[in-house]
Amino acid sequence: MVKKPTTIKEIAKALNISVSTVSRALHDHPSIGLVTKIRIKQLAKELNYEPNQTAIFFQKGKSYNIGVILPELSEAFFSTAVSGIEDTANKRNYTVLLAQSHDSEETERKLVAKMKNQRVDGMLISITKNTSTYDHFDVFRKSNIPVVFFDRIPSLQNIHSVACNMETGTFEAVSFLLKRGHRVIGMINGPTTLYATGERREGYIQALIKNRLKFDPSLLVNCDLTEAGTIGAMKELLGNKRKPTAIVTFNDYVALFAIRYARSQDIAINEELTFVSYANLPLINYMDYVPVASVEQYPYLQGQKATDILIDLLNNPVKDDAKQAYYNITVESQLVINEKATI
Repeated sequence: MVKKPTTIKEIAKALNISVSTVSRALHDHPSIGLVTKIRIKQLAKELNYEPNQTAIFFQKGKSYNIGVILPELSEAFFSTAVSGIEDTANKRNYTVLLAQSHDSEETERKLVAKMKNQRVDGMLISITKNTSTYDHFDVFRKSNIPVVFFDRIPSLQNIHSVACNMETGTFEAVSFLLKRGHRVIGMINGPTTLYATGERREGYIQALIKNRLKFDPSLLVNCDLTEAGTIGAMKELLGNKRKPTAIVTFNDYVALFAIRYARSQDIAINEELTFVSYANLPLINYMDYVPVASVEQYPYLQGQKATDILIDLLNNPVKDDAKQAYYNITVESQLVINEKATI
């Protein structure tokens, strides 16, 4: 027979004291004397007493659970971000409930409803590359559940967000290639639904303008970030009348797909065609042919900052939406030169 969990009532009965006294002692209330606290905590330990989380939730109105929805945990970027989230949450006594949308807007919508029903205190979300409407997030606002978006953030006003500065990162990446003599630079950008896609485009254009070069829209190709989509983008760029000598790719995974395709076409990597990417993921170290540089986006720091903001919102709630100040934190990117590549 499975033994039932020890209750506060049993501890109170064993010590012949009130239930309220036991409860206050277990929560270190100053009204309870030190000797009484020690007696109660000692017995609680002997009886393997564990707090009833459901009761605590109803008493304090908190579950101490934070929900996280992100595209793919298998991607090194997001797994690193989750480490930042969990490390920060654990220090503040919060538990993280993790869910993956697998870059499906439909799945994302279902997960939003499930998280709301789990009575999470707050949410951290990185939207899918396909999310084009955002009405499903309204359920959190209506339920007074604060949300902080990170990395992939929606194009919305009045939201809390943490993201890397992709415009300056792209400006730096393109400038890096221009300094090395490249004048026809292509870009494999992401889906137009992503805010960061627009930032990359702007940084690309500004770098050209600063160097008195004309922006050629045909050298900037959007793709869905899949291998098939990347190959399609590569074919379009390599078939351009102004064949690029360098290509900036949306991330290191896209760079991997693009380099693999270029090699299949007998193109000498970083000789005939040079690549620069984003994220600076560990996988670069295991590639035979690598981008000459990658824009570091600091996923751990993004996860850390997003969690700090969320817990601050939970500890200092604002009941009047009109008085709510919004956190919009930008993490500065950094171009990291890959010493393994031959420039």
